[in-house]
Amino acid sequence: MSNFKIEEYRYEGKNTFNIKKAETRFKDIYDNDQEYEIMQAAAAHELDDLQSMMYAHNRYGLLLVFQAMDAAGKDGTIKHVISGVNPAGVAIHNFKRPSENELEHDFLWRSNMVLPQRGTIGIFNRSYYEEVLVVKIEKSILDNVQRLPPELLEDREKLFKRRYKDIRNMEKYLHHNGFRVVKFFLNVSKKEQGERLIERIKDPSKNWKFEEQDIQVRDRWDEYMEAYETCINETATEKAPWYVVPADDKKNMRLTVAKIICEELHQLKMQYPAVSKERAEELQRFIKVIEDQNKA
Repeated sequence: MSNFKIEEYRYEGKNTFNIKKAETRFKDIYDNDQEYEIMQAAAAHELDDLQSMMYAHNRYGLLLVFQAMDAAGKDGTIKHVISGVNPAGVAIHNFKRPSENELEHDFLWRSNMVLPQRGTIGIFNRSYYEEVLVVKIEKSILDNVQRLPPELLEDREKLFKRRYKDIRNMEKYLHHNGFRVVKFFLNVSKKEQGERLIERIKDPSKNWKFEEQDIQVRDRWDEYMEAYETCINETATEKAPWYVVPADDKKNMRLTVAKIICEELHQLKMQYPAVSKERAEELQRFIKVIEDQNKA
């Protein structure tokens, strides 16, 4: 991936995202399956090294947000990209339908409760962005599920404008406190997604994941794409960028996501804690003690 250019996928508010022009498939960045395995292993090793340094440095945290249509490959991407990282340094949270307790709080509450600690990587499989995607399209959620005061529902456009602003402010706040926010939209085509849903139905180990709602969502595909486009343009900033990654080929997508995460971590000013001269000398004495113990 020597020719990898992170800018090809990055949106930070300066360049407008157009969903109709966004690619869902790109040229292979590996020549064969063997090379893919080698590249994946190298990326996993690099990510583990960077996370270990971040853990030791203990000044920064990283929040990775994954958003996509169903069957775009969020679960598999997270699994493969993070597979080589020490589990102590990673926390993954899947956000499904809000619970009764979560509905009693503001829309950012449930995600704020599980933000990463310093030195760790937090991963959100879906996130607070559902509040300006699914909730925006499925209007009955605002009317019948979320418990907002009636006056806030009078102007829906204004309500979502406020939510975009609240999200920007929250992500800016995290950045000001040493927590980097990196967001991924895994961009799968409608045709590829349909084929994967059919495969899911046919596979006994996966068909439990299928819901009839998936078909209903596909009927409103264009509305969802417009919602994603607006969401990305409203919330992409330099400090909390979006990466729109083609998702029709899972292997290319996984390598690309892994490389982006490593590039983002490289931008942090991290280092292992320095050891004083006195401590270094003390550590050398400890080596001698351990060696003598082994001889006993």
